[in-house]
Amino acid sequence: MIKDAKAKPAKAKPAKKCMSMDEVRAGVDAVDRELVALIVRRQAYMEAAARIKTDRAAVYDAVRIEDVVSKVKAEASRQGLSIDIAEPVWREMIKRSIAYEFEAWDRLRNAG
Repeated sequence: MIKDAKAKPAKAKPAKKCMSMDEVRAGVDAVDRELVALIVRRQAYMEAAARIKTDRAAVYDAVRIEDVVSKVKAEASRQGLSIDIAEPVWREMIKRSIAYEFEAWDRLRNAG
């Protein structure tokens, strides 16, 4: 059976109450939708940073990267997220965010 792509997704059960893989997958899909929305918000801050920074070299900031990763690891530990998941996921997201910010920085200054 093909599901309507525009249909509102069913409310996901808490993970501990899932009794089937369909329920697990529905929960993962719901979390993924939330994550996308959060990453969209994060991307908007990369766009703002590109707009605010006057020097292209300021886009990459190694000290800030390590500060972010350190904070994420502490929060992951506090909330029970495996550091083995959190750290590489954030490092990749930061890497991609920096690439996006460089593109945004260039686009904003070459748009004239």
